[in-house]
Amino acid sequence: MLKGFKEFILRGNVIDLAIAVVVGASFTAIVTQLTKSFIQPLIQVFGGGGIHGGAFVIHGVAFDWAAFINAIINFLIVAAGLYFLIVVPVNRINAHRRHAESEAEPAPESEDVLLLREIRDLLKKQS
Repeated sequence: MLKGFKEFILRGNVIDLAIAVVVGASFTAIVTQLTKSFIQPLIQVFGGGGIHGGAFVIHGVAFDWAAFINAIINFLIVAAGLYFLIVVPVNRINAHRRHAESEAEPAPESEDVLLLREIRDLLKKQS
């Protein structure tokens, strides 16, 4: 039971996934701070500036559309970053691996297959 668990954990996909989660979380934190510190204030300036810049107020309640636009930009930056930094290289590696495997010589046929072919050939000669 522990041997199977060890094989599962040491399988490349699980390790790659764990690394991707950690890198993705770190990258998300950086991008979130970037958008909060620089992009959202720019949106608010273009939205009129002041206390309610980037928002509209109805009956004293502020609807912060700048924060929503900021979240969309944040998502797009994170998605693009993960795609170009993780997905594209992994796809290239997998394609290269598949290409190398397809060029590899086929495995020698087992003795059972050879024996069955001999039997088939003998039966053809007899008929």
